[in-house]
Amino acid sequence: MEINQVTVSHDGTKRHLNSVTTAIQKGKVTTILGPNGCGKSTLLSVMSRNNRPAEGQARLEHRDLTDYKPKEFAKKFAIVYQQNDIPQDLTVEKLVMFGRMPYSSLLKKRTQEDEEAVIWALACTNLLEKRKQNLAALSGGERQRVWIAMALAQKSEMLCLDEPTTYLDIYYQLELLELIKELNERYGLTIVMVLHDINQAIRYSDHIILMNEGRIVAEGEPRMVITKAVIKEVYGVNAVFHEDEELGLYMIPLNI
Repeated sequence: MEINQVTVSHDGTKRHLNSVTTAIQKGKVTTILGPNGCGKSTLLSVMSRNNRPAEGQARLEHRDLTDYKPKEFAKKFAIVYQQNDIPQDLTVEKLVMFGRMPYSSLLKKRTQEDEEAVIWALACTNLLEKRKQNLAALSGGERQRVWIAMALAQKSEMLCLDEPTTYLDIYYQLELLELIKELNERYGLTIVMVLHDINQAIRYSDHIILMNEGRIVAEGEPRMVITKAVIKEVYGVNAVFHEDEELGLYMIPLNI
């Protein structure tokens, strides 16, 4: 996906994105990072066609996003939002089956291909044993995995996640990020996610887009983007970096 000189303004004066240009690398994990209000989720909303640029263009496979019909686009692009409201009496399996809507029609019955896609998505997210359970019976981390499973059932080439670890405790945050890493490595999925945690972004990303005030400040490999100077500039925080044999590079904030 290519973003070229995209500007988004909600009220005609304040620009939430200001001439943003970037490209999402196929088969990589890209994390959009930055302080609150920097434009992270707005950029993701442009990619998902939920926000149309006032200026510039967003393209997928050399086609403007607006040229795609909804079902056609859904076969290319799936997104998991931070918060999702659904009936709590719905079962895991039924929710995941909604991911097959791009392939359905009023006259078409559920196919063997639909069933296989749902089973595959449940297996990928370790939810097969919970397929008949109601969502209300699941933990927060399990519910987030159900939404990811529904997105996987779409069989899209690109999976986007808007702050997927928000509201989860640290165990489920790491479980979810390990799942995302596995989906990328095993199935070659192109992943784009918005994160707040800088160390998680360093550890789980191939490519980082660092934003501030509606612009891209830096982008590239984590080690090239996350530096003392950049952290001070963007977050106003002094930090030190350490290298661990198991964890790799990680940052410790010191003071403001």
